[in-house]
Amino acid sequence: MGGFSIWHWLIVLVIVLLIFGTKKLRNIGSDLGGAVKGFKEGMREDAPTPKLGESDDKGRTIDAEVKDKQHS
Repeated sequence: MGGFSIWHWLIVLVIVLLIFGTKKLRNIGSDLGGAVKGFKEGMREDAPTPKLGESDDKGRTIDAEVKDKQHS
């Protein structure tokens, strides 16, 4: 009584197809894919990009130019 065989999964698939239909399942898949894509784009837009010489939230310098001053 461990796992399901291939026949169990095929019967479940047929029942799901009969209940929802292929068109509705296709729409659900495309809606889910669009939501994931929108989420990824939103995460990229929210990430702040530090400017030259600024430090990140952990206090580390991202990128800076060091100039040596000589006393005359």
